[in-house]
Amino acid sequence: MSRQALEGLKVVEFAAYAAGPVTGKHLADFGATVVHIESGGRPDGFRVQYPPFAENKPGVNRSGCFGVCNNNKYGITINLKAEGGIDLAKEVVAWADVVIENFTPGTMERLGLGYEELCKVNEKLIMFSSCNQGQGGRHATHPGFGSQLTSLTGFTNLTGFPDGPLSLLFGPYIDFIGVGYGVISIMAALDYRRRTGFGQYIDLAQYENGLQFLAPIILENNINGRVWERMGNRHEYAAPHGVFPCKGQDRWCALSVFTDAEWQKLREVMDEPAWAAESKFSTMLDRKNNEDELESKIEAWTVGFTPEELMEKLQAVGVRAGVVNRIRDAYSDPQYAHRQIWQGIEHSEMGLFHYQAPPFELSETPAVLDRPSPCLGEHNEQFFCDILGMSKERYQEAITNGIIA
Repeated sequence: MSRQALEGLKVVEFAAYAAGPVTGKHLADFGATVVHIESGGRPDGFRVQYPPFAENKPGVNRSGCFGVCNNNKYGITINLKAEGGIDLAKEVVAWADVVIENFTPGTMERLGLGYEELCKVNEKLIMFSSCNQGQGGRHATHPGFGSQLTSLTGFTNLTGFPDGPLSLLFGPYIDFIGVGYGVISIMAALDYRRRTGFGQYIDLAQYENGLQFLAPIILENNINGRVWERMGNRHEYAAPHGVFPCKGQDRWCALSVFTDAEWQKLREVMDEPAWAAESKFSTMLDRKNNEDELESKIEAWTVGFTPEELMEKLQAVGVRAGVVNRIRDAYSDPQYAHRQIWQGIEHSEMGLFHYQAPPFELSETPAVLDRPSPCLGEHNEQFFCDILGMSKERYQEAITNGIIA
């Protein structure tokens, strides 16, 4: 096999939860040596605060959330508050090409690990900071997680039914948008360093990332003065458009019809029911004006099929349709299986754990998932002694002095 695309790249994470670590995970999956730094007394929050835990038994090495964000990494512990802890952290940074952190703005500076200080030990360093609202501005230090960011960005105001309450998007949605842009920005900075010999500081605001996914709505307001409102499952210029009940308990299929030609194909699949030929459903505008009745008629038909049967029938004639998978279906989806998205690796405490491969493939240098997520401090001796070059005596002294937990 060819060398992996990022083999030789050295990355250090002063990061926790999702936004920082998942950025590092993508680099590790393609061969970068990524070292996840934690404190023994205050580990990554995903280890202790968020289920699920293997067999529903909490433990610092049993968290599924931590696991899926941190495969292929080395896990080490440094007590930054111990005398000598900051100096040791700087030694690790001197070894690295990239530092990833997602603390509240100002935290790294207060620790003595800000970019300007770290450049004194590594003048070509690339440092990536990912936080809620960037490093500067009146709201930069506001605390929050994904639910707050999706709301600030505007997603929550657009999600839900017109006559019902707002609906939060599930999970830290904005964090994962930030991950994608984070990987891009790091690769751009690495290219800049390759060409110029200089590193740089990357200030990523997850809040601003969210705007990228709302561009059409923002433009609509800016150009036409129109404010979008909640539409439930409907679409401005498609009908029918939504999720429809199918045979089975809580089974659904999503379908969309954007043109009159597609509507004709749907009618044919439904065996041309008499109601579909009525003038109130003839054009897209007619269907939009009678959407409640249209959906009711279609629902009466879709309940006769399983979602899989319905998807196959509709896609066969060119009508957009897709099964609404349940979460458990993600592990058995044949398309995921074909592309080997879930890759099982044995973990010392969780047993066989299925880690998620990257959502893209490089033909000559594919991702390799070959190491489980690290237990807390699992690679201390291996990293400090074998990789960083610390003597065994100094390593033991650091443990005795509480620098390495």
